[in-house]
Order: sequence, then structure tokens, then C-alpha cells
Amino acid sequence: MGRCGSTYRCKIIFGNKLLKLPGKTGELFLCQKLIFVNMRRKQVKNIINTRIITIVVLAVLIFLLILLSDYPQLVERYYSEGLYPWVCRLLHPVLNLFPFSVGDVLYTIVVCYLIYALAKVIRLLFKKEFKKLLVYLSGITIGVEAAILIFYLFWGMNYFRPSAGLRLNLRDTGYTTQQLFRVTSRMIDSANICRARLTDADLQHDNSVIYQTAIAATKALSITSSNFRTYSPGIKPSLLTPLMNYLGTSGYYNPFTTETQLNYEAPYFERPVVACHEMSHQVGYGAEDEANFVGFLAGINSKDRLLRYSAYQLALDECMHALRYRDTTANNTLKKRVSATVRSDIKTQRLYWLAYRSKIGSISSFFYNDFLKVNNQPHGLDTYNQMVLLVVAWDRHQ
Repeated sequence: MGRCGSTYRCKIIFGNKLLKLPGKTGELFLCQKLIFVNMRRKQVKNIINTRIITIVVLAVLIFLLILLSDYPQLVERYYSEGLYPWVCRLLHPVLNLFPFSVGDVLYTIVVCYLIYALAKVIRLLFKKEFKKLLVYLSGITIGVEAAILIFYLFWGMNYFRPSAGLRLNLRDTGYTTQQLFRVTSRMIDSANICRARLTDADLQHDNSVIYQTAIAATKALSITSSNFRTYSPGIKPSLLTPLMNYLGTSGYYNPFTTETQLNYEAPYFERPVVACHEMSHQVGYGAEDEANFVGFLAGINSKDRLLRYSAYQLALDECMHALRYRDTTANNTLKKRVSATVRSDIKTQRLYWLAYRSKIGSISSFFYNDFLKVNNQPHGLDTYNQMVLLVVAWDRHQ
């Protein structure tokens, strides 16, 4: 850049060209404008460099956390029994003060922002403002990396702790078809008995009662063993319930706010054990089969008749599914022993979700299947059905 003289004339090096600009006030304005443009370019360059360094640092931190996945005992000692309980102690009591799901609001804001971000990226591409696009995308990349770090630090490292089979002394998780047949038979008898004991009052439980009984059952299980220790558990109705119906979701756990959300429109006999399942994630059980099993334990040990039935009905459904895969004849034999009312409930449940089946649900299931596989659950969505391994091992110990 040349210097401006007292006569407001200047020589300006612009690119590889030397420009002689006549005039006075206008010439000074142009000089100032070009100075500003040059400063702006340096500022953009500095921002890009700073963000590249930030992206690299965050990527290294994420890589180091993922490396810990190969050391489950370290994860158990320093995270699941060290850092994570403090996350629960700090976040659960505070977020329980809100009658609505803060996590639902957070997800809604994020989705709205992503739509805005996509529109902005397209606009910058059409305008060919590639430096601005690079700056904007680098900011989004930092945001994504920060979210991944928060996910693992607030809860996600629980995926990599030792399995529930090891922690609960249920190591022998294999089973024969005969053992599965026996356990399925017991689940059928228990479900039939629990369903027969339900009164009209039990069938009219509103969601607030379901939440309270599930919370009480989770707290009661927490007292029995340090393996189920919980800190201010809670369950909330999801603001996103209409969407959850089409996604085929009866509940979900938010790892960023550590809240548990329930689809308050799902079949009434499904809600209680789903609430216990989601609060099992709060306890620190990351894998879906483990959360199913812990939710089952909380349910069957509850004094609430609806919750007990809900837990046995879940186990019955999973065991029948596993038996059907192994021995169709044995499965058909046991199906005849399921009471008419239980069969009616199972049919109601199936029809409810069929009514909402959509391409959105299929797409979300596809991505969630891969998400589970990445996070130490190689069976993907089939992990939910793996609870049968734990149920059979538990039955053997009983």
C-alpha cells in the first residue's frame, strides 16, 4: 500500500498493478477503503488459522477419549465411578426443576439452526464467497466437535465400561434352546398373572402416576446394590411425542442434558417399563440391552401392578422373539399359553406402531443402527433383543 500525501493523491499497489488515482476526497476514501479491505483479509486469515488449530486440538481430544474405549476398566474406575456421578449430582437436581424437557428444546433449536446453516451454505456457494464459506464451515466443525466431546464427557463414555454381565456377575450369558424355552414359559406365566391382577384403577393410571411409580422403582433398585446407584432420577413427557410416534420411539435419553423423555401417547402398558429403561441410562447403563434388563429388574421388584405387568410383558415379547428365531415349533407351542388379554395388549401395541410406520422412521432407524454399532454395540438395533441373554443368566442365578 502506498502512502497518502498532503494533496490527497496516492499510489496504490493493488494485486500486481500500480494504480494512480486522481482526485482529493474521493481518493482518500478509496485509500481508506482498500486499507480496510486489506485489514479484513488479514483478520479472516487469522480467524481461519485459529479455527484450524482449534479443530485439530478438539480432534486430538476426541481421539484420546476414543482410545479409552479399549480400556474398559479405566473407563469404569475414572469415568463411570469417578466423573459421571458428579455430572449426575450437578445436572439432575437442576434440570428436574423444569417441568418440561430442556433437551427437547435444545434439539429443536439445533434442528432449526441446521436448516438455517444449510440455507446459508447454499447461498455462499451461489455467491462464490468461498472464504466466508470456509470460515462458516470451520465454525460448524468446531461446534460438532464440541458436541461430540460433551456427549462423551456427560454420558457417552458409559458405552465403553465393562459389560453388565461382568459387573452383575452374570458372565455366563450363553443359553440353550431348552433354557430359553423354560425362561419364556416363566415370563408367560408371570405376565398372565400380573395382567389378571390389574384393576380398572390400574388401567386408568395417568402419566404423572406412571412417572412417579417408575421413579420410585428406580430408587428402590438403587438401594439394593451399588451397581444400580442413581442420583435424583426423573422422567418427563416429551414435547416431541408427535414426532416420536412417526420415528417409532417410545422414549429417549438426552446425553447432553442427562434427561429422560417418554412418549406419553404410547400404549399405556408400554410406558411404565420404558420409563424405567430410560432412567437406567441415567444410572449409567449405555447399551440398550442392559438398560432393558435393568428396567425389567426395577419393574418386577415394584409393588405397582401396572409396572410389574409392563416389565414382564417386555421380557415376554423379547423371549418369544428369541425363541421364534431358534425354534418355531416351540414358539408356537408357548404362544397358546399366553392369555387372551395379554395377546390383546400385544396386538394393540403392534397396531399402534404400525399406524405410524413411515419412511421417516425407517431412515432414523438406519442412522440409529449405525450409531449403536459405532458405540460398542455391534448388533445395532438388535441389541435391544440381547437382553434375553441377561434375563436367562439372571434366571439361572435365581
